[in-house]
Amino acid sequence: MMIKKILLILTFMLCIVSCETNASKDANISSTEIQEESTPKKQFPTLEPNRYNVGFLIMDGVYNTELTAPYDIFQHTIYRENIKAMNVFTVANTDEPVRTFEGMRILPDFNYLKDSLPKIDILVVPSAEHHLDSDLEDEAMISFVQNVAKEAQFVTSHCDGAFVLAKAGLLDDVASTTFPSDIEKMRKMFPKLDIRDNTLFVHDGKYITSAGGAKSFEAALYLCEYLYGKAIAKSLAGGLVIDWTLDGYPHTIITK
Repeated sequence: MMIKKILLILTFMLCIVSCETNASKDANISSTEIQEESTPKKQFPTLEPNRYNVGFLIMDGVYNTELTAPYDIFQHTIYRENIKAMNVFTVANTDEPVRTFEGMRILPDFNYLKDSLPKIDILVVPSAEHHLDSDLEDEAMISFVQNVAKEAQFVTSHCDGAFVLAKAGLLDDVASTTFPSDIEKMRKMFPKLDIRDNTLFVHDGKYITSAGGAKSFEAALYLCEYLYGKAIAKSLAGGLVIDWTLDGYPHTIITK
């Protein structure tokens, strides 16, 4: 009799333990499901076909003007008829927001370290706070620029973005420029390069480098004039209340 009671008690205790274990598993599953449901999936931008894909390389410390000036010009091409307009998007090495030098927070469209990126026809490298030092030691970023440049139709930089192109070896055989007060620094860092001063942008082959700042608008407008003609470029400039003409504008175009 005593043995039967003991067996009944043990059976009851095993049932309790089993129920608690299953309940714990259910709770963990429910918690995981809730967490997965509450974590939004990354939304990639919609890229329209038959357009130039324009990727803007951004990182912490990127300067607002060198990013937003060409971005504005290129994005507005979608409002012009009978041209091959541009899809514009940002590319970074993170999914987290990038903070610009001026404090703006930007959520990158693509992470070049893990996302499957669309083919980039035009790469834009705006200037960033550490393009003269620590950014140039970022091997993954330099490799990304080198790989994109192999197939891109144009590679452009603004201000000290030229240092990134130089570090990637893209300016070895072309003329280039950068932010006026950093020209001598660039010459010392890359003594074999043909670096031009007294010019606001240089176009040599598929590379366009600009002095940056507010003149980033003009360098972007020049590329639009090169691709679409003067009328479209002037129309884009007018939409942003910019007077645009190459006449009397200090620039350098290398023809080969």
